[in-house]
Amino acid sequence: MNGALRPGVQQLLFGWVNFALTAPAIYLWLGLPLVMRQQGWSGTEIGVFQLAGLPAVFKALLAIPVERWPLQRRSAVLPDPAFSPSSRVLAWQRWAWLTGGGFALCLLALAAVGEGAGKGTLFALALLAALLSTWADIPVQALAIGLLPPQARPLAGGIRAAATFAGAVVGGGLMLLVQQARGWTLPFLILAMGVLSTLVIVAVLGRGSAPLQQAMFSGAVVSRLAPWRVWRGFFQQPGAPAWTLLLIGQFPFVAAAWVFLKPLLLDHGLPAAQVALVAGVGGGALGAGASLAAGWVRRERLMAVAWRSAWANVLALGVFAAVLGFQLGVEARWGLLAGSAALALAMGLASSLAFALMMEFSRDACRAADYGLQAGLFALSRVLVPPVAGLLLDRFGDAAMLGTLAAFALCTVLGGRCLRRGEPTP
Repeated sequence: MNGALRPGVQQLLFGWVNFALTAPAIYLWLGLPLVMRQQGWSGTEIGVFQLAGLPAVFKALLAIPVERWPLQRRSAVLPDPAFSPSSRVLAWQRWAWLTGGGFALCLLALAAVGEGAGKGTLFALALLAALLSTWADIPVQALAIGLLPPQARPLAGGIRAAATFAGAVVGGGLMLLVQQARGWTLPFLILAMGVLSTLVIVAVLGRGSAPLQQAMFSGAVVSRLAPWRVWRGFFQQPGAPAWTLLLIGQFPFVAAAWVFLKPLLLDHGLPAAQVALVAGVGGGALGAGASLAAGWVRRERLMAVAWRSAWANVLALGVFAAVLGFQLGVEARWGLLAGSAALALAMGLASSLAFALMMEFSRDACRAADYGLQAGLFALSRVLVPPVAGLLLDRFGDAAMLGTLAAFALCTVLGGRCLRRGEPTP
């Protein structure tokens, strides 16, 4: 194809799309609670508002229509237009436009109703925004898997993870500053414009990129199967059981520790400005750097490096628990800084490898369905672990919480060794 985009340009465009979809979601769940507290919301009301993010757990179900409904008329010449590679790319584009456009409209609606709107109205709009942003992620990642060469997937995972860290800096930091200076409306308008820009980029990617030249004639057969049969086929892939254990039993423990990092630093005497600098700017930069570095891992080494990363997660959590347990963080702040840095590096490395391996385990005939299943499992464990970690923090303290997370991460690694014995990787 004469107009084909270079892989490097594709990577950057997909990176922007992921950033533009991530920043508004982070602003909704991590930024708005500060604004709500200023408006008099109780802790319980803010906690209930977080439930609007639950649609991320159901990605496996949201992926079914993306995989099976091409959003186009059937042709008399081509009875099943959804199953040719070029037509599937077009279908994923249309799904991205539909869901991404709906997400942008939700952000504009939130800007329009203002902070004085009823709490029920804000919750309903946030719930719809979460549903559409979660849904939009599925066709976007299916496009990335279909349009990027297989050897580019590790770097794609690194860029996506780095874009997520950048989205956290913008959505969880810069947009709050904009809100404090200019009011409720402007952050939503800025974020909505970013989402709308992704619709143009998706069009460019679809027209300027040739799908992988692979035989996909089995796609029609697989796509017509009942969803549970498609999911069962995913788990029957070589290496899939061990990878699933790693997906749901590693990253969530590090992510839970990351959620509580700022409160821990505050509890140990660091001023709020230093907390923002250490955990926000410094941690985000380290995480993004680790993500990009992991993107240069060779494709055939992804699984091996992912399990080494799992050991690194155990080490980071264990060292931080020891630092807090021996009260080193109170006497010498270098202990807190070292623990925070180790956690940020572990987060960046783990998330990059997770995104790359999600691509590897998404079969050609079921890209959207397989990605949705993995992302749903990932989101479910990420939602379930932090509440348990919070209970441990309240009952037994920060060192016990981190030590417990490290113990569970270690159990995952040991369980994975049993599953991997004699099992080939993809």
